Amino acid sequence: MKMATLPLSSSSLNFLSPLLNSFTSSPPLPSSNLTFSLSSPRRFSKLSVSSSEVCDAPQQSLIIDQSALLVEEAVSEDALWAAACLRIRTFNEYKEDSFGLEDHKRYLAEREFEALKERVAGKREGFRKVSCINATLPLSHLSALSGDLCTSCKFSDDGGSRIVVGTLDLNQCLRLPDEMTGMKPQGIGADFLRAYLSNVCVAKELHRNGLGYVLVSKAKCVAEEWGTVSVTDGLSF
Repeated sequence: MKMATLPLSSSSLNFLSPLLNSFTSSPPLPSSNLTFSLSSPRRFSKLSVSSSEVCDAPQQSLIIDQSALLVEEAVSEDALWAAACLRIRTFNEYKEDSFGLEDHKRYLAEREFEALKERVAGKREGFRKVSCINATLPLSHLSALSGDLCTSCKFSDDGGSRIVVGTLDLNQCLRLPDEMTGMKPQGIGADFLRAYLSNVCVAKELHRNGLGYVLVSKAKCVAEEWGTVSVTDGLSF
Protein backbone atom coordinates (compact mmCIF):
# COMPACT_ATOMS: atom_id res chain seq x y z
CA MET A 1 0.00 0.00 0.00
CA LYS A 2 1.46 3.39 -1.01
CA MET A 3 1.84 5.79 1.90
CA ALA A 4 0.58 9.36 1.58
CA THR A 5 3.09 12.16 2.17
CA LEU A 6 2.52 15.67 3.45
CA PRO A 7 4.67 18.72 2.56
CA LEU A 8 6.84 19.92 5.44
CA SER A 9 7.81 23.51 5.94
CA SER A 10 11.13 24.58 7.43
CA SER A 11 9.37 25.44 10.68
CA SER A 12 7.91 21.93 10.79
CA LEU A 13 11.37 20.45 10.27
CA ASN A 14 12.76 22.57 13.08
CA PHE A 15 9.98 21.31 15.34
CA LEU A 16 10.60 17.66 14.42
CA SER A 17 14.39 17.85 14.61
CA PRO A 18 14.67 17.16 18.38
CA LEU A 19 12.29 14.22 18.02
CA LEU A 20 14.26 12.69 15.16
CA ASN A 21 17.51 13.23 17.02
CA SER A 22 16.08 11.36 19.98
CA PHE A 23 15.70 8.25 17.78
CA THR A 24 19.25 8.41 16.46
CA SER A 25 21.11 9.54 19.58
CA SER A 26 19.47 7.34 22.21
CA PRO A 27 21.56 4.44 23.54
CA PRO A 28 20.80 1.07 21.93
CA LEU A 29 18.07 -1.07 23.48
CA PRO A 30 19.13 -4.28 25.25
CA SER A 31 19.01 -7.38 23.11
CA SER A 32 15.45 -8.84 22.97
CA ASN A 33 12.87 -10.20 20.59
CA LEU A 34 11.08 -6.83 20.45
CA THR A 35 12.44 -4.86 17.46
CA PHE A 36 11.60 -1.90 15.30
CA SER A 37 13.72 0.28 13.02
CA LEU A 38 13.45 3.72 11.45
CA SER A 39 14.34 3.71 7.78
CA SER A 40 13.46 7.36 7.10
CA PRO A 41 11.84 10.29 8.93
CA ARG A 42 8.47 9.43 7.39
CA ARG A 43 8.36 5.63 7.24
CA PHE A 44 8.59 2.88 9.85
CA SER A 45 9.36 -0.77 9.29
CA LYS A 46 7.02 -3.52 10.46
CA LEU A 47 6.94 -4.09 14.20
CA SER A 48 7.97 -7.62 15.15
CA VAL A 49 6.93 -8.85 18.61
CA SER A 50 7.41 -12.36 19.95
CA SER A 51 4.64 -13.99 21.97
CA SER A 52 6.96 -14.25 24.97
CA GLU A 53 7.15 -10.43 25.09
CA VAL A 54 3.36 -9.98 24.98
CA CYS A 55 2.18 -12.31 27.71
CA ASP A 56 3.50 -14.85 30.13
CA ALA A 57 3.26 -18.54 29.38
CA PRO A 58 0.05 -20.11 30.79
CA GLN A 59 0.42 -21.62 34.19
CA GLN A 60 0.47 -25.38 34.34
CA SER A 61 -2.71 -26.90 35.71
CA LEU A 62 -2.59 -28.51 39.12
CA ILE A 63 -2.42 -32.29 38.93
CA ILE A 64 -5.13 -33.73 41.17
CA ASP A 65 -5.20 -36.90 43.22
CA GLN A 66 -7.69 -39.04 41.30
CA SER A 67 -8.23 -41.32 44.31
CA ALA A 68 -9.77 -38.39 46.23
CA LEU A 69 -12.13 -37.44 43.41
CA LEU A 70 -15.86 -38.09 43.82
CA VAL A 71 -18.24 -37.88 40.86
CA GLU A 72 -21.87 -38.18 41.92
CA GLU A 73 -25.34 -36.71 41.64
CA ALA A 74 -25.80 -33.64 43.79
CA VAL A 75 -28.48 -34.09 46.43
CA SER A 76 -28.04 -31.38 49.04
CA GLU A 77 -28.78 -27.71 48.44
CA ASP A 78 -25.21 -26.92 49.52
CA ALA A 79 -23.87 -29.04 46.66
CA LEU A 80 -26.30 -27.45 44.18
CA TRP A 81 -25.26 -23.97 45.34
CA ALA A 82 -21.57 -24.80 44.89
CA ALA A 83 -22.32 -26.10 41.38
CA ALA A 84 -24.20 -22.89 40.54
CA CYS A 85 -21.25 -20.81 41.76
CA LEU A 86 -18.80 -22.76 39.60
CA ARG A 87 -21.00 -22.19 36.53
CA ILE A 88 -21.22 -18.45 37.16
CA ARG A 89 -17.47 -18.35 37.70
CA THR A 90 -16.79 -20.30 34.48
CA PHE A 91 -19.34 -18.96 32.01
CA ASN A 92 -18.83 -15.24 32.71
CA GLU A 93 -15.94 -12.82 32.45
CA TYR A 94 -15.64 -9.95 34.89
CA LYS A 95 -13.62 -6.78 35.26
CA GLU A 96 -12.18 -7.23 38.71
CA ASP A 97 -12.27 -3.50 39.48
CA SER A 98 -15.98 -3.16 38.62
CA PHE A 99 -18.19 -1.54 41.23
CA GLY A 100 -20.46 -3.99 43.04
CA LEU A 101 -18.87 -7.00 41.37
CA GLU A 102 -19.39 -9.41 44.28
CA ASP A 103 -23.05 -8.44 44.57
CA HIS A 104 -23.48 -9.03 40.84
CA LYS A 105 -21.83 -12.46 41.05
CA ARG A 106 -24.07 -13.45 43.93
CA TYR A 107 -27.17 -12.28 42.04
CA LEU A 108 -26.24 -14.46 39.05
CA ALA A 109 -25.45 -17.43 41.31
CA GLU A 110 -28.81 -17.12 43.09
CA ARG A 111 -30.66 -17.11 39.76
CA GLU A 112 -28.83 -20.21 38.57
CA PHE A 113 -29.32 -21.91 41.95
CA GLU A 114 -33.09 -21.36 41.96
CA ALA A 115 -33.43 -22.53 38.35
CA LEU A 116 -31.29 -25.59 39.06
CA LYS A 117 -33.38 -26.53 42.10
CA GLU A 118 -36.56 -26.29 40.01
CA ARG A 119 -35.18 -28.50 37.28
CA VAL A 120 -33.84 -31.14 39.67
CA ALA A 121 -37.14 -31.16 41.60
CA GLY A 122 -39.09 -31.78 38.39
CA LYS A 123 -40.87 -28.43 38.53
CA ARG A 124 -39.59 -27.01 35.25
CA GLU A 125 -41.96 -27.55 32.33
CA GLY A 126 -40.54 -29.59 29.48
CA PHE A 127 -38.09 -31.62 31.59
CA ARG A 128 -38.94 -35.18 32.63
CA LYS A 129 -35.86 -35.68 34.79
CA VAL A 130 -32.80 -33.57 35.55
CA SER A 131 -29.73 -34.57 37.52
CA CYS A 132 -26.88 -32.26 38.52
CA ILE A 133 -23.66 -34.28 38.50
CA ASN A 134 -20.65 -32.86 40.35
CA ALA A 135 -16.99 -33.76 40.48
CA THR A 136 -15.61 -32.81 43.89
CA LEU A 137 -12.32 -32.87 45.79
CA PRO A 138 -11.55 -32.39 49.49
CA LEU A 139 -10.61 -28.84 50.40
CA SER A 140 -7.31 -30.11 51.81
CA HIS A 141 -6.26 -31.32 48.34
CA LEU A 142 -6.57 -27.84 46.83
CA SER A 143 -4.62 -25.80 49.36
CA ALA A 144 -2.04 -24.86 46.70
CA LEU A 145 -4.65 -22.98 44.64
CA SER A 146 -5.11 -19.25 44.89
CA GLY A 147 -8.22 -17.32 43.91
CA ASP A 148 -11.84 -17.80 44.91
CA LEU A 149 -12.43 -21.41 43.82
CA CYS A 150 -12.02 -22.83 47.32
CA THR A 151 -14.28 -20.20 48.89
CA SER A 152 -17.08 -19.81 46.36
CA CYS A 153 -17.47 -23.47 45.32
CA LYS A 154 -17.21 -25.11 48.76
CA PHE A 155 -19.88 -27.20 50.48
CA SER A 156 -20.08 -29.42 53.54
CA ASP A 157 -20.24 -33.19 53.17
CA ASP A 158 -20.19 -35.66 56.08
CA GLY A 159 -18.56 -33.15 58.37
CA GLY A 160 -15.84 -32.22 55.90
CA SER A 161 -15.46 -29.56 53.24
CA ARG A 162 -15.34 -30.40 49.54
CA ILE A 163 -14.93 -28.24 46.45
CA VAL A 164 -16.99 -28.63 43.27
CA VAL A 165 -14.34 -28.67 40.52
CA GLY A 166 -16.59 -29.80 37.65
CA THR A 167 -20.30 -30.03 37.01
CA LEU A 168 -22.94 -30.74 34.36
CA ASP A 169 -26.69 -31.27 34.03
CA LEU A 170 -28.21 -34.44 32.60
CA ASN A 171 -31.66 -33.64 31.21
CA GLN A 172 -34.26 -36.17 30.09
CA CYS A 173 -36.55 -34.41 27.63
CA LEU A 174 -37.57 -34.40 24.00
CA ARG A 175 -35.49 -31.29 23.35
CA LEU A 176 -33.80 -28.48 25.23
CA PRO A 177 -35.80 -25.22 25.27
CA ASP A 178 -33.33 -23.35 23.02
CA GLU A 179 -32.59 -26.20 20.62
CA MET A 180 -33.20 -25.17 17.05
CA THR A 181 -31.93 -28.07 14.91
CA GLY A 182 -31.27 -31.78 15.09
CA MET A 183 -33.17 -35.04 14.64
CA LYS A 184 -35.75 -35.72 17.34
CA PRO A 185 -36.94 -39.20 18.37
CA GLN A 186 -40.48 -39.89 17.23
CA GLY A 187 -43.37 -41.94 18.58
CA ILE A 188 -45.00 -42.60 21.93
CA GLY A 189 -42.60 -42.20 24.83
CA ALA A 190 -39.91 -40.69 22.60
CA ASP A 191 -39.11 -38.11 25.26
CA PHE A 192 -37.90 -40.93 27.52
CA LEU A 193 -35.38 -42.17 24.97
CA ARG A 194 -33.10 -39.17 24.76
CA ALA A 195 -31.02 -37.24 27.28
CA TYR A 196 -29.07 -34.02 26.93
CA LEU A 197 -25.93 -32.75 28.63
CA SER A 198 -25.85 -29.04 29.45
CA ASN A 199 -23.92 -26.58 31.63
CA VAL A 200 -20.75 -28.67 31.35
CA CYS A 201 -17.85 -26.90 33.02
CA VAL A 202 -14.57 -27.59 34.82
CA ALA A 203 -12.63 -25.18 37.03
CA LYS A 204 -10.06 -23.50 34.79
CA GLU A 205 -7.28 -24.21 37.29
CA LEU A 206 -7.83 -27.95 36.90
CA HIS A 207 -8.08 -28.37 33.15
CA ARG A 208 -6.29 -31.34 31.57
CA ASN A 209 -7.04 -33.67 34.48
CA GLY A 210 -9.72 -35.66 32.65
CA LEU A 211 -12.53 -34.16 34.74
CA GLY A 212 -14.79 -33.57 31.74
CA TYR A 213 -14.37 -37.20 30.69
CA VAL A 214 -15.32 -38.61 34.09
CA LEU A 215 -18.33 -36.27 34.32
CA VAL A 216 -19.67 -37.38 30.95
CA SER A 217 -19.00 -41.04 31.77
CA LYS A 218 -20.99 -40.71 34.99
CA ALA A 219 -23.81 -38.97 33.11
CA LYS A 220 -24.00 -41.86 30.64
CA CYS A 221 -24.32 -44.35 33.52
CA VAL A 222 -27.15 -42.34 35.08
CA ALA A 223 -28.86 -42.03 31.69
CA GLU A 224 -28.74 -45.81 31.25
CA GLU A 225 -30.38 -46.22 34.66
CA TRP A 226 -33.18 -43.97 33.40
CA GLY A 227 -33.65 -46.19 30.36
CA THR A 228 -32.27 -43.58 27.98
CA VAL A 229 -30.88 -44.87 24.69
CA SER A 230 -29.20 -41.68 23.43
CA VAL A 231 -27.16 -38.97 25.16
CA THR A 232 -26.55 -35.73 23.28
CA ASP A 233 -24.56 -32.65 24.20
CA GLY A 234 -26.85 -29.64 24.36
CA LEU A 235 -26.35 -26.05 23.29
CA SER A 236 -25.04 -25.06 26.71
CA PHE A 237 -22.08 -27.45 26.52
